[in-house]
Amino acid sequence: MSVQLPQGVEILAPLTPEFESILSADALAFVAKLHRKFEGTRRELLARRLLRQAELDAGRLPDFLPETAAVRAGNWQIAPLPADLLDRRVEITGPVERKMMINALNSGAKSFMADFEDSNCPSWENQISGQINVRDAYRKSIAFTSPEGKQYALNDTIATLILRPRGWHLMEKHVKVDGEIVSGALFDFALSFFHNIHYLVGEGRATYYYLPKMESHLEARLWNDVFVFAQNELSVPQGTIKATVLIETILAAFEMDEILYELREHSSGLNAGRWDYIFSCIKKFKNNKDFCLANRGAITMTVPFMRAYALLLLKTCHKRQAPAIGGMAALIPIKNDPVANEKALGGVKADKDRDAGDGYDGGWVAHPGLVPVAMEAFSAVLGDAPNQIGKQRDDVVVKASDLLNFQPEAPITEAGMKLNIDVGIQYLGSWISGNGCVPIHNLMEDAATAEISRAQIWQWIRSPKGVLDDGRKVTQELFAAFHAEVVADLKAKLGSRWTRQYEDAARMFAELTSSDDFVEFLTLPGYDYID
Repeated sequence: MSVQLPQGVEILAPLTPEFESILSADALAFVAKLHRKFEGTRRELLARRLLRQAELDAGRLPDFLPETAAVRAGNWQIAPLPADLLDRRVEITGPVERKMMINALNSGAKSFMADFEDSNCPSWENQISGQINVRDAYRKSIAFTSPEGKQYALNDTIATLILRPRGWHLMEKHVKVDGEIVSGALFDFALSFFHNIHYLVGEGRATYYYLPKMESHLEARLWNDVFVFAQNELSVPQGTIKATVLIETILAAFEMDEILYELREHSSGLNAGRWDYIFSCIKKFKNNKDFCLANRGAITMTVPFMRAYALLLLKTCHKRQAPAIGGMAALIPIKNDPVANEKALGGVKADKDRDAGDGYDGGWVAHPGLVPVAMEAFSAVLGDAPNQIGKQRDDVVVKASDLLNFQPEAPITEAGMKLNIDVGIQYLGSWISGNGCVPIHNLMEDAATAEISRAQIWQWIRSPKGVLDDGRKVTQELFAAFHAEVVADLKAKLGSRWTRQYEDAARMFAELTSSDDFVEFLTLPGYDYID
């Protein structure tokens, strides 16, 4: 190791010469400053999540906060947006893997969310290589040559780069400051900001982020405090950072105005993170005997609680002159079945047509092949206009009871249970192997959909409403029988690709689903399986 580590900093992983360019002494000192200033508050906010869960378990339903009523009633707006965030009609997402980043930047989408979180397995190799890839992408020098000799490079026109660091709950176990493991969120943000902000400011540009998994406006306040401190430390103007918040928890849906308000000098809007939102609803109400959701496939954006959430997000954003970005179309093109592919693309188009017609300013896709479909849907409404922020939705009135109208409760089927087990095991097996963005059954799956898979079954087992459409109650024994069947089928299908990682994944999925203690995020125990 040639890097002289700052006082109190430890690196518990290999440092190659290339990695040392990212983990420089100055960069690590910046990480340490952020840790020492903000780690205590981060821990307090995570403890607050547990207290809030205890209230939900005791039957106290969420509602709009009386103490922040003045914020919701105020006429404030977020700060003006930079030019390259005005038009975000199609955004593509993917992990910070080099080839995938190049393809996404070249995809024709307006923006690309490079992901250090749910679609990225947080191995040491992936996280630090991802920082290198981000640095090169900002400088437009990123290139890649495949083992077969195929070369990848950037086009002249590329998508605007937006980064997603890890959520407040995740750690970077390979780095310690003063004997404490550092936050993954602060680590990812610190390195990306430190290495790129002066270059970008020199180019007349700025840094853009997506912020995941927040459960309250106080967590947004912490991010804002981090941004203010970071900009002051590196002597760049306030507002050089812009951040879009993913509303992907049921509790955050009650605090959307407040979240925008906390970040108003640094805000670039909100995004409807649909899959994590469904998972959050299951997780938060898992012990409520009146709560039960049908098969994952039945929970579309048109069911009551999802429709209320989507329209409230849209109304809230446009009231504050903030972009509203629609959720993910996770389909990937079905190359070997034109009929099925045409039907699936029709579903994607209907999804984007609805969002565009409602007034959303853009939406997400997971594959370059979906960019033209989404672009057509939004451009049909937008025309040459960059966004629809001027489309106010004063007609939308959403009450707390609308956000909590959890329908449908049926059907719950054997096929639905087995699909959950199948997706959960396949995803976890790939994740443990180092890949967090996995095509399964013609969908691009990330951690959120695996979370739904195990959380649904956990809740069905314990809910009196967890009954299959044929009358059988979902039980531990039924789950164990289905789990054994799915594992046998996967072993036969994957053949030599069924490795120790899949054995570990099958065991972990069974343990997470069977344990009476609900694990907050499957990536927490999963992190122990990766280097």
